Amino acid sequence: MANPWTRRIILGAAVVGVAGLFYWALRPQPVPVDMATIDRGDIEVTVEEEGVTRIRNVYQVFAPIGGRIDRTALEVGDSVKKGDTVIANIRPGDPPFLDERTMRELEAAKDAANASVSLADAEVARAQAELKLAQSDLERAKALARRGTISDKAYEEASTTVDMREASLAQALANLNLRRSELESARAKLIQPNHEETDVSGPQCCVEVMAPASGSVLAIPAKSSRVVQAATLLAEIGDPHDLEIVVDLLSADAVRVRPGAVARLINWGGPGTLDAVVRRIDPVGFTKVSSLGIEEQRVNTVLDLTGPEESYARLGHDFRVFVQIIVDNVANAVRVPLGALFRTGNDWAVFKVVDGKAVLTRLTLGERNDNFAEVASGLAEGDAVILHPSDSVEDGVAVEQRTAQ
Repeated sequence: MANPWTRRIILGAAVVGVAGLFYWALRPQPVPVDMATIDRGDIEVTVEEEGVTRIRNVYQVFAPIGGRIDRTALEVGDSVKKGDTVIANIRPGDPPFLDERTMRELEAAKDAANASVSLADAEVARAQAELKLAQSDLERAKALARRGTISDKAYEEASTTVDMREASLAQALANLNLRRSELESARAKLIQPNHEETDVSGPQCCVEVMAPASGSVLAIPAKSSRVVQAATLLAEIGDPHDLEIVVDLLSADAVRVRPGAVARLINWGGPGTLDAVVRRIDPVGFTKVSSLGIEEQRVNTVLDLTGPEESYARLGHDFRVFVQIIVDNVANAVRVPLGALFRTGNDWAVFKVVDGKAVLTRLTLGERNDNFAEVASGLAEGDAVILHPSDSVEDGVAVEQRTAQ
């Protein structure tokens, strides 16, 4: 028979073992987390926004007069030469259609003008007859004056009568020309479209609109023959090698940008990035509604491409680009990944890992970009922080590095 004390010792050992197993199974497990080490490096602060390319000087060609233009042979992209390439030929337009009432009124006006010509013809015939009679009287007066039969006064009256009849004839002829012109005007008002008399030809028939500058055709509103009014847009012309970039920045970002700031074009469609420099920030903003329906104050910022022309030769007018403008660069800064930061009240904070536990640490930050933030105080180089902490991570909780799956 076993000793009672031996049984008690064995039973106690069994109880302790079972309790140890329960403790081991139910003890708090360290929370697996992703960690990062605080290091030093440069922090480049940029403003990123979508922009478009545009030709620096775009010339809009307008019709100087109204008329009918021929169908243009130009295509978008064609080269033009200043003062040599014809943009459009403007011909006289066709007369308008006449309604029945207007037609009758103009026919009556033509008949009246025709009658006036007949009346003027009669007046010319009468003036010619009177002049012929006066000239015969003057010839007889000359013969009588040589014989001394009539007085000098009678001779002078005969001569004056001839002068008066000549003046009357000249007046009648002028009136006849006036009436004939009125008749032609009345006939012209009766001309309908497609009438053979409306055809105009010859070197003086048209107005040639020439290219105001050398470059390429950027836009042609319409290619077909049509009637245009004065100041109608005919074409747009520009030099595709003279490009600039315009970016509409938020006004809060625009105040951080200075003329001469270095910029880069990314995701523009070609290989690598393109270098640029800020030339001008407009002094006036404008309101733009975002895709979310929010009104934003925007400011146009203009950049010049600084690389070799061959690097951006495939860019053209109104191409979309993405621009990074460098506004600051902090060298050799203590930096923390943005994924480790979160808000606690009004402060920025991280979970620093100390002896395997998460320690809530408040920070003072400086500049930041899309990847890192400058640490002014709160962390030192070499400290470990938790990236993207979950709800399971709290101050004082044990943590461990997450193992790769």
